[in-house]
Amino acid sequence: MKLSFRKNKRTFLICCFGMLLLCQGTAFAMSFQEQVMPTADFTSYKGEVIDSETNKPLVFATLTVEGTNISTVTNTEGNFLLKVPSDTKSENLIITFLGYRTKTMSLASLKAENNKIGLDILITELPEVSISVPREAVVLVKETLRRKGENYLADPSVMTAFYRETIKKRRRNVSLSEAVVTIFKTPYTSTRRDAVQMYKARKSTDYSKLDTLVLKLQGGPFNALYVDIMKYPEYIFTEDSMDDYTFSFDRSTRINDRLIYVINFRQKTSIPEPLYEGKLFIDVEKKILTSAIYSLNITDREMASRLFVRKKPRNANVYPTEVAYRVDYREKDGRWYYGYSNAILEFKIDWDKKLFNSVYSMTCEMAITDWEKNQELSEPRYRDRLKSTMILSDEAIGFSDPDFWGEYNIIEPEKSIESAIRKIQRQLKKSD
Repeated sequence: MKLSFRKNKRTFLICCFGMLLLCQGTAFAMSFQEQVMPTADFTSYKGEVIDSETNKPLVFATLTVEGTNISTVTNTEGNFLLKVPSDTKSENLIITFLGYRTKTMSLASLKAENNKIGLDILITELPEVSISVPREAVVLVKETLRRKGENYLADPSVMTAFYRETIKKRRRNVSLSEAVVTIFKTPYTSTRRDAVQMYKARKSTDYSKLDTLVLKLQGGPFNALYVDIMKYPEYIFTEDSMDDYTFSFDRSTRINDRLIYVINFRQKTSIPEPLYEGKLFIDVEKKILTSAIYSLNITDREMASRLFVRKKPRNANVYPTEVAYRVDYREKDGRWYYGYSNAILEFKIDWDKKLFNSVYSMTCEMAITDWEKNQELSEPRYRDRLKSTMILSDEAIGFSDPDFWGEYNIIEPEKSIESAIRKIQRQLKKSD
């Protein structure tokens, strides 16, 4: 079983960030092809979610239209863009963030832009009702994994998701790909994997900023989807692999007035190869994983490099300096489901006979923006499914139309991404 776990761990790492580095001449590559969008009547709301006391932006806060599965998340600057179809009967918006009091407000009170939504910190107090908590943190983690059939989606569902991946050279965006995909989600107790189908996508890469390299992220939306620990626990925690970690209780917090225990986990010092370390946020009463934040413990950078880098130039050494993951779950009618995840890989390239190295970061994130039960149990044909080895930048088309996504909810782009898009649009106009 130990050997089986090692194989699973390696597969997870490769699926979640297979990276290709290929020599390439300097050129600016863009393409664009219009796709016909269905016309729909909807209302857009833009704004920012902040701490009501400090005005600090709240990153990855969830906004959900009450009584529906329509939702989005704030970006790394706390900004959001929410599109609500006009035929939606709901009148309220629910905003949630870990450690803060959930806020409900009417959609009618929102403006089209420049909304500032402040959330209040929840003071963590001891629960009035005695809750049975295991003395050992590992017991709570095992119980949470065991009870996923009771707490997570039990029916097949069809989810609409927005996916974005970026490559940055230090702080400058040099490659950007985005997609709207359909996820055919199987029940959390099923061993069948989820299927993904592309709806539409767009891309841009400025090769002139890549030091004559083409960096490609292998896996596309599967990079984010496989971070769903409750669906794919075998990639991180198996019954035997638990022995490779030390689990401990940290502070407690709250979400939606639920008491959340924070569990720290870290690989034991006796384990030589890179494993993980991080925090699990568990609803202590219902034994539900609501969030997880973790990273690869890079104990051996050469070994970590072999896990991630598929190809590289002969005159360079490439190794990761950070590999981090996050997953957040949402609740509807007493059942929880995958709602948002991201993954970050930062690495250095040491060139032979060059004084300075190059630092790049590759980031992907995906948010579920709507879903419904898969009543007809329909799934795409195998030839229409995305493969877990796909490279999105090879499948996507270019940037041009600012209304490209139409009615679809997306993660609001950060200012650096907006700047990159405007630059692309200006260059397209010059080339006309």
